[in-house]
Amino acid sequence: MENGIADTNMLENSRSFRAFLNSPLSCCKYSSYFPIYDQILSQYIGKKITFVEIGVQDGGSLIFWQDFFGPNARIIGIDLNPEAKRFEKFGFEIFIGDQANVNFWANFINQVGDVDIVLDDGGHTYLQQIVTVESLATHINDGGLIIVEDTHTSMLSGFGNRKYSFLNYAKTVSSLLTNRSGKLIKENYDKRFYSVQFFESVVVFHINREFTKDKSFLIKNNNSETSLGDFRYEQNFLWRLYFSFRAKIKFMSKNTIIKKMIKGFFIFLNDNLFSTWELKKYFKANRGIM
Repeated sequence: MENGIADTNMLENSRSFRAFLNSPLSCCKYSSYFPIYDQILSQYIGKKITFVEIGVQDGGSLIFWQDFFGPNARIIGIDLNPEAKRFEKFGFEIFIGDQANVNFWANFINQVGDVDIVLDDGGHTYLQQIVTVESLATHINDGGLIIVEDTHTSMLSGFGNRKYSFLNYAKTVSSLLTNRSGKLIKENYDKRFYSVQFFESVVVFHINREFTKDKSFLIKNNNSETSLGDFRYEQNFLWRLYFSFRAKIKFMSKNTIIKKMIKGFFIFLNDNLFSTWELKKYFKANRGIM
């Protein structure tokens, strides 16, 4: 199609895409976003929700979202440009402020209260994106979402120091989330996020405190019978060597300190030598991964 617009035939059955096309005001989105919208947002259609969009610009997306969710949705827009206030004539609430300012968010929550969905299509700097998520994570209703768009800026210049990019932040959040079941977990573990989804240039944070209020623990069913042994180490010659060594050296079973020291030594060898060599060999054979 002309003007750099991608072929949209595959989107003909997309509810979000139809609402996008029907908006009488200007709006632009990447074509890959509409399947994401349909997947993660369809459950809210017709419901009484508060939806916040950061980055109003020409106002087309506000009408698009009202059409998509239906008349029960409360649509709020946020923008830096005071001219965005003009869209209040369509029935929307418009707040003017800087999403990178924590005080702006404190005032916003004080006036609006907790919300259900936040879609960040604002300035896309790392500071703006991170401050937005951090400021709103505890003010999203259970079952709600924080959606951050255009996260490809984490690979571009001009949006901040890439060491502190938004994607690095999101990866850290997902690591902390995964660690809720790990041995390194602490009592003050992060309970704010239930899951994190990564799409093409979109990251979605799911909020559901019912599933994050307690620390995860291992559960076994009532079947007490032991089946096959643990064969996870069979293909690793270092671990085979370790277990063989442990079986032959009797003092290892009696002296806990020595046992931990020797096991720690084998873990060091595996993680820094054997496993590293295997990973490098794999990634060399599969270029494009990492």
